[in-house]
Amino acid sequence: MERDRRGGVRIGRHNTLSIVKKVDFGFYLDGGDDGEILLPGKYAPEEAEVGDEIRVFVYYDSDDRLIATTETPKAEVGQVAFLEVKDVSKPGAFLDWGLIKDLLVPFREQQRPMVVGRKYIVYVFQDEETGRIVASSKLRKFLDNTMPRYRAGDEVDAIVTEITELGYKLAIDDAFTGLLYASETFKTLHPGDRLKAYVKKVRDDDKIDLSLTPLGYAKVGCLADEIIGALQQAGGRLPFSDKSSPEEIQKAFGCSKKSFKMTIGTLYREGRIDIGQDGIALRDNKR
Repeated sequence: MERDRRGGVRIGRHNTLSIVKKVDFGFYLDGGDDGEILLPGKYAPEEAEVGDEIRVFVYYDSDDRLIATTETPKAEVGQVAFLEVKDVSKPGAFLDWGLIKDLLVPFREQQRPMVVGRKYIVYVFQDEETGRIVASSKLRKFLDNTMPRYRAGDEVDAIVTEITELGYKLAIDDAFTGLLYASETFKTLHPGDRLKAYVKKVRDDDKIDLSLTPLGYAKVGCLADEIIGALQQAGGRLPFSDKSSPEEIQKAFGCSKKSFKMTIGTLYREGRIDIGQDGIALRDNKR
């Protein structure tokens, strides 16, 4: 059974809890130090019985009582998400996070005033004073608070948070920020896009540079598979070579000309393709 350090449930996160009591309107779950927690019947599996363990999300309802649900929110405590504003009222902005109760962003936690219908990048957290689950668009308060633990080549989960003159800022693993340079990014990204990225370098100032493609041989391998696949679909020949322009290469394969030349060179040495003045061809389709 999942517990936090004080012996209670992890509020604002998923927990696996035991069913201890069945009532007309649902089930009560063992919340440890937090007591019994209601799982309303409409969220309980039909086959649920006392003694079963069930995975639920635990949060506060509109009356500030702990409640459980089998619904999955769009973000948990400690995560970054791109959420839409449903309403703005006296307490702040309310976001749609996939549950019956909307997620509050107090005015003091808004980087700029939020507008109904627009989406914003926010960090979900539990307020230390009230215990309530809220969100903030002031990402700097929550990211980069520890030293990066990455090495060049590491794969990370990321979400685009901002577009800058240099490129794209991303939140990495909900804990750090990184940068994708526009000059090295061969597709258009938008705030809220989730993607796999690769650590290119952790700079002396602990800033993290990212790449959309694996580094070194792994990068060549991925691009090689893409080129071979394109050749097979095209009947064995393509009008691209190391003489093609960077713009043509970028449009066709979404990579730099340097990466393309490195990859077709590797494929040639492996005996998989031939390289000519007018393009490349699968070795089996040479004649």
